[in-house]
Amino acid sequence: MRLNQYISHNSKYSRREADRLILEGRVNIEKKKATFASVLQEGERVFIDGKFLKPKSEESYTLLIYHKPKGELVSKKDDKGRKTIYHSLSSQYSHFVPVGRLDYASEGLLILTDSKKVATKLMESKLERVYLLKLDGSITQEMIQAMQEGLVLEDAREGGHQKSDITSMEFSPFVDFAIIKNSRNYSKLKVCINEGKNRELRRFFAHFKREVLDLKRVSYGFASLNALPCGKSRFFSKEEYKQLHQFMKQKD
Repeated sequence: MRLNQYISHNSKYSRREADRLILEGRVNIEKKKATFASVLQEGERVFIDGKFLKPKSEESYTLLIYHKPKGELVSKKDDKGRKTIYHSLSSQYSHFVPVGRLDYASEGLLILTDSKKVATKLMESKLERVYLLKLDGSITQEMIQAMQEGLVLEDAREGGHQKSDITSMEFSPFVDFAIIKNSRNYSKLKVCINEGKNRELRRFFAHFKREVLDLKRVSYGFASLNALPCGKSRFFSKEEYKQLHQFMKQKD
């Protein structure tokens, strides 16, 4: 592990801030002043301003809930210069990784963590994800049947990103759904699924010639958005951490 990565993983500092600490001569490996060329060997101790930086245990991790607004990418950077979630989040979370994705035009609950192990297990789980959707048209009986029984598409490109390599997709039956409004011009519904495939809901409804006008994730497993304002973040609550610890103890 690189020294700046080690510091950011085990402290409040971001990698950029860790680089500044090293440059200012405030970081020691054992009794030797660290440089950008320093290689951290297993078992060696790191000191910042003379204070021992205690490494986090495997069971020590932090989780953040961010209410992602529309118009932000869930990415570290964008070659088109578009805004990413890391422009809005504090720099101390620059090393946090997102649990899954919400596309540029979507909003809602996004979990971030400083543990790749936790992120991977959450992403690969069958935890329920709940979304609020607005469609440009009515909900038909054919769509209801597909939500109840599942759907297999040999061509699932419509609704996906134009640069996506995914061409086909299998959709499991929705865990649950509720139609809030159903009219010829637009419809609203609340859906619950337990998968996180690439633009899954946009591809599903595009098959029925329905564009998803609004998509908002309101919960992911035991984590809920509740009244968190758009663009704001918060740490997991005690109850959410309790359920997460129970979840992490479960066998894959």
